[in-house]
Amino acid sequence: MKVTEVVLRHMKMRMKAPFTTSFGTFQDKEFLLLEAKDENGLSGWGESVAFHSPWYNEETLKTNWHMLEDFIIPELLNKEIGHPDEVSETLSYIRKNNMAKSAFEGAVWDLYTKQKGIPLAAAIGGTATEIDVGISIGIQDTVEDLLRLIEEHVHEGYKRIKVKIKPGWDVDVMREVRKHFPDVQLMADANSAYRLQDIELLKQLDEFDLMMIEQPLASDDIIDHATLQRELKTPVCLDESIHSYEDARKAIELGSCKIINIKIGRVGGLTESKKIHDLCQERGIPVWCGGMLESGIGRAHNIALTTLSNFVMPGDTAASSRYWEKDLIEPEVTVDNGIIRVPEKPGLGYEPDLEAIKQFTVSEKSYS
Repeated sequence: MKVTEVVLRHMKMRMKAPFTTSFGTFQDKEFLLLEAKDENGLSGWGESVAFHSPWYNEETLKTNWHMLEDFIIPELLNKEIGHPDEVSETLSYIRKNNMAKSAFEGAVWDLYTKQKGIPLAAAIGGTATEIDVGISIGIQDTVEDLLRLIEEHVHEGYKRIKVKIKPGWDVDVMREVRKHFPDVQLMADANSAYRLQDIELLKQLDEFDLMMIEQPLASDDIIDHATLQRELKTPVCLDESIHSYEDARKAIELGSCKIINIKIGRVGGLTESKKIHDLCQERGIPVWCGGMLESGIGRAHNIALTTLSNFVMPGDTAASSRYWEKDLIEPEVTVDNGIIRVPEKPGLGYEPDLEAIKQFTVSEKSYS
């Protein structure tokens, strides 16, 4: 196959409510959407999950546009691509910039599977026909607000509740949550807000029978996490520290975690995600799929990935209506009692809503 044209779009969508983590608050989600066309005019779609500011990692929307325009698109445009797995190999000379790579690779996967007439999930080896999903709740103004939101989502049937924490919004908050919801599957996500000297505070979380605490320490660390995991009963889950198969291998060898969160954009695409999944399955480390507040395009890629057999924990892929008044796909992603049914159509299984895409496009540029 050949990608003969690429359309890069700067998107801006307003979320239904502000989303707050330990690193910031925002309500307008800006991101890049990449459309890859073949010589017959068939389109595949990918999404960059980089934020407009370098909060989560060093990548931003603007740096992704630069990498795509000046390096990735020229490298792959009008070149023969036998299989989407070849994209990551071709781009391996570019250090990091995984979210930019993933946007292009995701579009190639969608295009390839549409050409073959097969669902993306099946193409990557997924077998599940439905997936369990949880929900991620940002830091709220009050504990009462948090409890009200959890109540809503528990009644909606979500299989797991993730609560964002930070210093000053942690142990007492989780104690109240557990008191009101003694049986819910519950986890805490720190987004690197703590340091090893906080170990005694973090050990207090053991009393709440959490599924895991996600990325409590520095975003580039696997050494201190190993020390912390030896002291905690609660499983440590690594997120920001894992950018590749090699990062996962080293973290597992060191005992830095008992669970790994795989985000397609963070690790550079579906091909690397599959490799990390397979490694974790071999080593007995369960995985789940984290979210980056994606539109329906990125959400559809997450659904496909989660059909792989070692995704045994509910991920963050909530319904489109959780975040957006209007999503970019038809039909939108829906959740029925905590379950998403995997689409069976070729490619992503959802159709891009071109009118909605046009509505939320800030700017676009075509390359051919």
